[in-house]
Amino acid sequence: MLVGDGSYAAVALVHRCQRLKRPVRLVSRLRLDAVLHDEPMPQSKSKRGPKPLKGARQPNLAVRLNDPTTVWQRVTLLWYGGEDKALDIVSEGSLWYHRGTPPGRIRWVLVRCPENSFEPTAFFCSDPTAKPEQIIGWFVGRWNIEVTFEEMRAQLGFETQRQWPDRAIERTTPCLFGLFSLVVAMALTLHPKELPLHQTSWYRKTEATFSDALAAVRQHLWNNFKFGTSSANADLRLIPSALLQTLQQVACYSA
Repeated sequence: MLVGDGSYAAVALVHRCQRLKRPVRLVSRLRLDAVLHDEPMPQSKSKRGPKPLKGARQPNLAVRLNDPTTVWQRVTLLWYGGEDKALDIVSEGSLWYHRGTPPGRIRWVLVRCPENSFEPTAFFCSDPTAKPEQIIGWFVGRWNIEVTFEEMRAQLGFETQRQWPDRAIERTTPCLFGLFSLVVAMALTLHPKELPLHQTSWYRKTEATFSDALAAVRQHLWNNFKFGTSSANADLRLIPSALLQTLQQVACYSA
C-alpha cells in the first residue's frame, strides 16, 4: 500500500505499482481535469494495424461535478479527527491517460461535502477493483502518519537523519519511533494512574510531557542497577540519600 499526496499522482507510477511481482496499491489525489477514457472497443482480428489503447474520452471530473445528471451516493465515513462525516461520492473505473505514457487503469472517487466544509476533491487507486469507501479510508488514514511526524518534530525534536546511506536512514528513523513508543508504554505501565510532573517556578504545566515519561523510565531503570563494589583501598565518599536522589532527578531530566 502506497498512499501519498498529489505529487504521487502519475500514470507512470501507476504502471510501476501494477507491474511489480507483488502489486502495490497506489492511492493519491487526482486532478479534476485529469484525462479519462473508456476501455477500448474490441477489434476484429482481421483488422490490420496497432490495436487502440483507449476508448472514447470521458467527461473530466470537473464536468461531472457540475453536471446535474451525475448520480451521487450519500455515505458516512470515518473522517479526519476520528469523526463520522456524511459525504457524497461518485466512482467509476477509467483509463487515465497522459501524453507520452500508455493509459493506466484506475478507480477514481469524486467526493463532495453536503455541508460545504471543504472543496470537492478526487482520489484514485491503482487497483480498479478497490471499493470507493475503502479508497477514501486509505487516504484519510495517511493523516495519522503526517500528524505523527509533525508532532515528533515539534514536541520531541525529531529531525531529518544525517546519515548518507539509505539503509542507515531506513534503520535509524524506525528505531527512534520504536524507542519513543517503548518509553511511553513503560511510563504508562509504571504509573498507570498519574505520571509524576516536573514543575518549575517559571512554567507550570497541567499534563505530563514526554520528558516526564522519559524521566520516570530512567529513574526506574537506574534504581534497579546492580553496581559492583569498589576495592577496599578506594577513596570513597558516602553521599546522603537525599543528595543522591536530587542528583538522580537532575540526570533523569537532562537531554
